[in-house]
Order: sequence, then structure tokens, then C-alpha cells
Amino acid sequence: MGLSHYLIQSAGEKVNNPRHLINAARNLRRKQKSFSRKQQGSANRGKARLRLAAVHERVAHARADFQHKLSRTMVDENQAIIVETLKSANMMKNHHLARAIGDAGWHGFIKKLEYKAAAAGVHLVKLDQWFASSKTCHCCGQKVPEMPLSKRLWQCPCCRVEHDRDINAALNIQRKGITELQAAGLVVSAHGGQRKSVIKTVAA
Repeated sequence: MGLSHYLIQSAGEKVNNPRHLINAARNLRRKQKSFSRKQQGSANRGKARLRLAAVHERVAHARADFQHKLSRTMVDENQAIIVETLKSANMMKNHHLARAIGDAGWHGFIKKLEYKAAAAGVHLVKLDQWFASSKTCHCCGQKVPEMPLSKRLWQCPCCRVEHDRDINAALNIQRKGITELQAAGLVVSAHGGQRKSVIKTVAA
């Protein structure tokens, strides 16, 4: 999961990030300004507060609806879901990204995946946050020392294969997740019968 796209599957499919809070920012600013201008204790201030709260509630409901539908699709279409866990609380210390990270609601999305997967008998693997999925070439295993977030395309210095950063990470996560499932005695392939391939998401 990410900020440019909400999640990237190992097959290369990217799901757009709906940016619910960011898209509502102008309306929220307008409602906040109206609320601030009202006299404290007045009936009009109370009404303005309710209008502001209603916008926040609509944003929260839209985000939850999106996450429920996406997590349901993922659980229904896959025999295993493999996610890389990131510490969103630490990432939000970056003030340039904090709002977008909070808007994505990664933690809530993973929680929805967890209980839906458990109910459906779908394997959910959460990989350690320190797994270098983006910096490792999925073709030859070469790991590059640095990979700034702004670098979306890169070429492996060893095998010279060019990578889309997110798709490369998805393939690495898929491979590692399948290895962990097989080590636990579970038979899961990258292409499972009538179900689609194992999915990668990057999440909190």
C-alpha cells in the first residue's frame, strides 16, 4: 500500500488512492472558518459545529466503505494475502506526508483484512517492516543501499533489469510470503486454481 496508489498487486495491478480527506479539504476549511467566526455560546456556532462534524463523518464513512469493499474483494479472490507492515505512526513524523498517511487509514484497512480473512479461511501473512522489498531486485536478489521515496523507477546494478519500484516490491513480498507459508506446511502457489495470484500490499 502507498500514497500514489492505495495498493499494488503482485500481478502489477494498481488500485488508486481515493484521498477522501484531501479531496474534502476545501469544504472542511470553509466549514472550519465559518465555525471560528461564530460567537462562542451562540446557537449559530452550535449549528456550524454540527456542519463541520458532518463533513468529518462523511469522510470517515467514505473511507470505511472503500476499505470494506476492497478488503472483501481481496479476500474473495485470493487464497493468501501477504502484507508488508509499516509503522505509520513513525512515518507521520514526516510533516510533508502526515496528512496523506492519516487519510489512507492503512491500520484500519489491515484490521478489516484480518477479520475477513480469518472468517473466510484465507491465509494472511504480515511481513516484518524491515524487509527490504523496494531495494531488492526480484530477479537476481541484488540489494541496493539506498532507495529514496521519490525514486519510482530504478535499474538493478547487477542484472541491469529496470524496475517499477512498487511492482518490484510486490513481487518480493509475494515470494517471501509464499516461502513463509510453505515453511509452515501450507501449500500456496503464486497462481492458485480459480483464485488469483497472491497479493502484495504495503500497510501499517
